[in-house]
Amino acid sequence: MSNISQNLKYLRKKQGLTQQQFADKMDIKRSLVGAYEEDRAEPRYELLKKFADFYDLSMDELVNEKITDKWKPKPKNDGSNLRILSVTVDRDERENIELVPVKASAGYLNGYADPEYISELPKFHLPMFKQGTYRAFEIKGDSMLPLQSGTIIIGEYLENWNDIKIGDTYVIISKTEGIVYKRAGSKLKGNKSLKLVSDNTVYGPYSIPAEDVLEIWKSKAYISTSFPEPSPEPTMESLTSMMAQMQKSLSQLQGNK
Repeated sequence: MSNISQNLKYLRKKQGLTQQQFADKMDIKRSLVGAYEEDRAEPRYELLKKFADFYDLSMDELVNEKITDKWKPKPKNDGSNLRILSVTVDRDERENIELVPVKASAGYLNGYADPEYISELPKFHLPMFKQGTYRAFEIKGDSMLPLQSGTIIIGEYLENWNDIKIGDTYVIISKTEGIVYKRAGSKLKGNKSLKLVSDNTVYGPYSIPAEDVLEIWKSKAYISTSFPEPSPEPTMESLTSMMAQMQKSLSQLQGNK
């Protein structure tokens, strides 16, 4: 069962509100409050955001945490939870996946929080992504080979930046670097900068100031028209190198006995 229903019921009662009083504050019908609390319906994004703001919670906390008397909120991360995310929905109130093509990258830095700009981006749905907020970004360059330039990365919005995991890949939106797809080389919690690492070792790691970060999207999938090349047949040179490496490893193991 969704945590939304039990959280809404618990929070309303903790505030000492009846369903009608809460409905009046949210400017909705009382019957909707009952439907949400009984898990017969789920509020659309804009209303869910309104609920979270009313209870001074993040969207992630309201949706995913099980809020009880023993529950404690996660520490906020340098105001990142205060950033406004603009999304679009279809006629059935399902969130779209907006696509940010390379040609729109520069404009995204100015329009990422502008509902009108977001509404003009191409949109699509994927059946495997039913929960969460997703956006697609077309990448350029060869810093993340073997993913080719032109690959589309689908990312899930990361509301709590403390959830960054070192080694995982993210689409980072920043004032200094624009839109980049990199691996996290550090966490933001307690740090003044975020270290970014390319998969292509030709490009060295670098850091960007935490205050320059605008959005972070956890990569979940990618779409590409480039198919992987078959592995090359082993050559005598590569086999000799492998044998030498194995002998070196065995020697090290024997020396440690």
